[in-house]
Amino acid sequence: MKKIIKQKPTFEYETKLWDQGLQYIAGVDEVGRGCFAGPVVAAAVILPSHFSATDKINDSKKLTPKVRETLAIIIKEYAVAYAIAEVSVAIINQVGIGKATQQAFLQAVSQLKIPPEHVFIDAFMIDGFHKEKQTPILYGDSISISIAAASIIAKVYRDELMRRLHENYKKYDFFTNKGYGTKRHREAIGKYGLCDLHRTSFKLEKFLPHVNA
Repeated sequence: MKKIIKQKPTFEYETKLWDQGLQYIAGVDEVGRGCFAGPVVAAAVILPSHFSATDKINDSKKLTPKVRETLAIIIKEYAVAYAIAEVSVAIINQVGIGKATQQAFLQAVSQLKIPPEHVFIDAFMIDGFHKEKQTPILYGDSISISIAAASIIAKVYRDELMRRLHENYKKYDFFTNKGYGTKRHREAIGKYGLCDLHRTSFKLEKFLPHVNA
């Protein structure tokens, strides 16, 4: 689980590049990397250099669902470009969560309608993207507004997806846990077994009763 730090994100990193004449700076982040079920989702966002539509953008983990949903609407309305990419459970189980997350990062950046001149990303480098055009920032969603904006729209998208999936998998309570390994979710796996949304590559069989018998 990511560490949550108290500082509020700013445009400090972006401003240095804007001052050099670059316009299109993308923030990139992922949601759902540590979940037991469901896809991993990444988002990329390019905000305008004088973005001032809201001062509420923050690491999505620090915001209530209602605030996130409101901010996602504002971010999408004012963004120069944004894109959201999801990588399925099947691919996660096939290649592992690390490579699947990299696929999501690259897809999100590649789908931007305007190619970014530089990318700020939370913690990781993006495989397959120009190394000289990206900067990983540790705890980036608490430091860079662009990364925080990406974390918000990715989180809102994935939460809504898991709420919809809940309708066909109600016994796992995805509406509440969004696929994370909560106590109730682990107990549901123990009671009902694994479904086709579960990441078997995460060795979830350990939660089945016969494994511990």
